[in-house]
Amino acid sequence: MIKVGIIGGAGYTAGELLRILLNHPQAEVTFVQSSSNAGNLISDVHVDLLGETDIEFTEELPFSKVDVIFLCMGHGKSKEFMETNQLPDSLKVIDLSHDFRLKRKGNDFVYGLPELNREEIKVAKNIANPGCFATGIQLALLPLAAEGLLKNGVHIQAITGSTGAGQKPTETSHFSWRNNNLSAYKIMEHQHEGEILQSLKQLQPSFANDFNFVPIRGNHTRGIFVAAYTRFDGSEEEAKKIYQDFYNEHPFVFVSHENPGMKQVVNTNKGVIYLEKHNNKLVIISLTDNLIKGASGQAVQNMNLMFGLDERTGLNLKPVAF
Repeated sequence: MIKVGIIGGAGYTAGELLRILLNHPQAEVTFVQSSSNAGNLISDVHVDLLGETDIEFTEELPFSKVDVIFLCMGHGKSKEFMETNQLPDSLKVIDLSHDFRLKRKGNDFVYGLPELNREEIKVAKNIANPGCFATGIQLALLPLAAEGLLKNGVHIQAITGSTGAGQKPTETSHFSWRNNNLSAYKIMEHQHEGEILQSLKQLQPSFANDFNFVPIRGNHTRGIFVAAYTRFDGSEEEAKKIYQDFYNEHPFVFVSHENPGMKQVVNTNKGVIYLEKHNNKLVIISLTDNLIKGASGQAVQNMNLMFGLDERTGLNLKPVAF
């Protein structure tokens, strides 16, 4: 059994991690740290876990008792945590924040998108789990980059559920504001652009064209809908073959022949891709659940790879279709 610790256990991503790991056949949750909830039952905070576990939150950090820790803290706090704690050499780390996603001197974290870096993830000690928007957008574009076909600008509009903003209430995640409402934010300057461009250039080093991304707050709780388009000189059938070949060995990404809906992926670790050719433009639709494939499910997928398991272990989740 893989013994697991979670640091920062009160938020949405930690709650989804627990929901998956408590039913994972090869994982055992050993401790869940939360300074603000120490001594309280996990199910008092994550009420969906009532009857699933009697574990309490703790302030202790018993690193020697676990094989891997998941960092589920706010952006900036993971870097501080790594700098202020002496971790055992054998302990693996999977960070769900933004802190280690960009390559820089002294950063030994492997970028944890399995569809891009699966072999590196298998032998990694530390993983930087991708962002939610970044996951959906990369799944839409990486097959073209791998063929060197991103020769023009890329245009993206993507809508996310309110859970992408985290558990702490804000003005733009408040129900009365969010319900029956849409709004764009961080237009052309979203924090996930850096990791997306880093991955595109990993596969297509020459890519230097415009990258135009408009993120939108949706009036739903979870799920990301990406609509991207770029110039493509081949046929729709040629595009579909490129995508099918690229994802053929990746068990969570599917190329759909029918125009999909977001409920096909909510509550799952799936990515669903749909393609249409219009004149000289290829339109790519990419659907993911921001809390599962875009966060906690992908983190467990990475854990599975790091410990030599089938990457699907514990992640056969049915979508919320109705």
